Amino acid sequence: METKLFKIDEIEQAASLLGQGELIAFPTETVYGLGASALDESAVKQVYAVKGRPSDNPLIVHVSDFEMVKNYVSEFPAQTEALVKHFWPGPLTLIFKVKPQTFSKTVTGGLKTVAFRMPKNSKTIELIKKAGVPLVGPSANTSGKPSPTTAQHVYHDLNGKIAGILDDGATQIGVESTVLDLTVADGVPVILRPGAVTKEQLEQVIGKVKIDQHLISENEAPKAPGMKYKHYSPDVPVWIIEGGLDVFSKAIDWANKNNRRVGIFADDLIIAKTATKVEATFSFSQNSVEAATKALFAGLRTLDEKPIDVIFAQSFPENGLGIAYMNRLKKAANQKIIKNDSIFE
Repeated sequence: METKLFKIDEIEQAASLLGQGELIAFPTETVYGLGASALDESAVKQVYAVKGRPSDNPLIVHVSDFEMVKNYVSEFPAQTEALVKHFWPGPLTLIFKVKPQTFSKTVTGGLKTVAFRMPKNSKTIELIKKAGVPLVGPSANTSGKPSPTTAQHVYHDLNGKIAGILDDGATQIGVESTVLDLTVADGVPVILRPGAVTKEQLEQVIGKVKIDQHLISENEAPKAPGMKYKHYSPDVPVWIIEGGLDVFSKAIDWANKNNRRVGIFADDLIIAKTATKVEATFSFSQNSVEAATKALFAGLRTLDEKPIDVIFAQSFPENGLGIAYMNRLKKAANQKIIKNDSIFE
């Protein structure tokens, strides 16, 4: 089967295919999602099969408005109204306890909770409305690899495996949504996956929020996507460089001495100083975590296709959006971090 790239004026055709149990990738402000009717167990099973996704990994359900969520959730925590008012549509996923027998275990991962999100993309909102059902929407890529931020990334991974892709250009944010668990026993919401909506932003609206960044073992069932120890990984090994230009230079010299071809993911300054000693570069231009976050998955994908043996990637302080950036980068690197140049001596 040839995967069709749907233009924006072909949304109705894409929605019709969803109603027939087909898979359609859709754009959001974060990454592209792999869409199937959340009420069609057979279609959802296809999502797992196409991605090669572990069956214990729950899926996020995408809705066109908050009214759609009310069909599946009987009780809402006190913080819900303020969160929806301030952050929906947008890059915030909320976990609620759902009514029994509303979603299959293929959606919930066997849990009694479901994560919901209203994406901030008018074309996908229209797609959900025309389909008339909520859509599951994990990242539209091979499981464990860097998430797709363009329709072309989706096509690269899933051509011939899904019916179509709704193409709306590159995404704006570049990493998946913040996942906030509202079902905790003590009533203090917990961030299970950091994203563009930060802890500080949430606390300005609802008060105290905790972050759970413990690493999920292979035998532990995650409550939200993206919590596994290694995730978002290209085939080429990734090492995180924390020490700035000096450590980058030492790392590159060490790699060259050991016959390892190097790719660099960094800002313009670092690349300008090191480009002559490496085989490939991907610049996110200005030295800002916003630029780095938006470019992260595209950069890892691009470098992964180059004839290199290792990717050295620039780090940022873990505060604000930097928490989400480093969360993804650490998982892509399988936690390999170089904090000073002593390792190369």
